[in-house]
Amino acid sequence: MSAFEIFAVVISLIGVTLTIRRNMWCWWFNFLACSLYAYFFFTIKLYGETILQFFFIAMNVYGFYYWLKGKRQDHDIRIEPIAKTTVLAQMCLALIFGLLFGLILKHFTDAAVPMLDSQLVAFSLLATYWTSRKHIATWILWIFVNIIYVGMFIYKEVFLTAGLYAAFVGLAAYGWWQWQQVKQKQQFQL
Repeated sequence: MSAFEIFAVVISLIGVTLTIRRNMWCWWFNFLACSLYAYFFFTIKLYGETILQFFFIAMNVYGFYYWLKGKRQDHDIRIEPIAKTTVLAQMCLALIFGLLFGLILKHFTDAAVPMLDSQLVAFSLLATYWTSRKHIATWILWIFVNIIYVGMFIYKEVFLTAGLYAAFVGLAAYGWWQWQQVKQKQQFQL
């Protein structure tokens, strides 16, 4: 555990908390957190996670833009629906991408846990995309992904980051509940 990791954890917690609250500042904090973790994950040979942070940075720019121009209700970001068939199709694509990326990491790098790392990358990208599109399903996916991340980080003996992702599980559950309340309010007002 280093001062650098502690700082990255604090910034990450602020970013996710602001995302739950549908606050536009979430994108700036998440951008900084991703930048910090890109470096940190590279130092512990989690290359998939390193690359993922750069995708997260790009998604933060996209998410900021999408939320900025998006529909608002009561000065807050409006939650958008997603079809079950879309969920299934996108999850299948994430699984296939994760397998292909895992094979690349396994055969061309000295990655610590290439197949697990790559699947987590794929489903994290999908969850981030869903967050940027304001789909409530993002929180359910984040719960499952973060539980698996906790195990991987314990295996890599980065216990503070494992604790962060355990907190992310709770925050994702709270985020789902919070967005569910807003969704019901939005439906009532339609």
